[in-house]
Amino acid sequence: MPRLQAIPRSAQREEPWANGAGSTTVVLREPDDANWTVRISIARVERDGPFSHLPGTRRTLIPLDAPMTLRFADGHELTGSRFRTIEFDGSPAPTGVLPEGPTRDFNLMLRGDAGGEALSRTLLDAMVLPVETGVRWLVYLDSGRAEVHADPDMQTALNPGDATLVSPGGTMTPVRIEGAGEIVLVKLYA
Repeated sequence: MPRLQAIPRSAQREEPWANGAGSTTVVLREPDDANWTVRISIARVERDGPFSHLPGTRRTLIPLDAPMTLRFADGHELTGSRFRTIEFDGSPAPTGVLPEGPTRDFNLMLRGDAGGEALSRTLLDAMVLPVETGVRWLVYLDSGRAEVHADPDMQTALNPGDATLVSPGGTMTPVRIEGAGEIVLVKLYA
């Protein structure tokens, strides 16, 4: 049966950005040191400015409150409306532009052989996460309420800002998410 590891908002750490221009809330970092290969965080972006230069890092960003545009030195731009995914490399670092004001953004950063994808979803009633060998899921609740169920006796309630890491166990029982609100799902490959 799948295992659930609760990551409540109260257990998440605030850390400065690598460029010192702001701060982020670290939801998950593996390993939990400077040599991480997986990092999931929520950044508060108050004004236009440069992103941190992160060579060798593949990034996925999801604006949670308002749209964001990324401007690169070569002139191209990527724009993500609220709750839409933007994928880019950590180097060269873009400049973030906030056309409608401050936002928070959900960040998935991967290095080396780490693989994964981030998916934003509106939760209405229930959804099922397939359990696959070598795949873990992180469920992050941005707004609303939700519960993650691995079986009738194993569940985790989520409040906004909370997350749960779902790891495969001995059986391939699907995991249910019940509730209503907005969630970000991260599928992490071994």
